[in-house]
Amino acid sequence: MDIVFLHGLRVDTVIGVWDWERRIRQTLVLDIDIGTDIRKAAASDAIDDTLDYKAVTKRIERLADESRFQLVESLAELIAATLLDEFGAPWVRVKLNKQGAVRNVRDVGIVIERSREG
Repeated sequence: MDIVFLHGLRVDTVIGVWDWERRIRQTLVLDIDIGTDIRKAAASDAIDDTLDYKAVTKRIERLADESRFQLVESLAELIAATLLDEFGAPWVRVKLNKQGAVRNVRDVGIVIERSREG
C-alpha cells in the first residue's frame, strides 16, 4: 500500500469541554496518512487517477470549520470516516494535535488508524 500524506495541516475550530473553549476558535495541527495505490496515477500522470490531496485538504478544513465537538477524539473519528467513505481510502491514520492544551506539554492529542475492514 502506498501512502499519500498531509502533515502539519493547521485548522481552526471550536473544540473543548470548558466554557471558555466553546467561545473561541483554536488551532489544531493534523498529520494525515492515507493508504492508496498510486500505480495507475504514476503510469498515466493524470490527477484523475490519484487521490487529490488538495480536495482532501479542503474537505478536512471544512469539517473542522463546521465542527463543534467537545473532544478531539470525535473530530478525529469524523475525519477518518470521511476519508474512508468519501475518498475511498482503504486505510487512514489521523494524528490530531491540540498544542498547548496541557501546561508544560508542547504536543497533546490523539492518533487513530481506521480501515474499511474495521
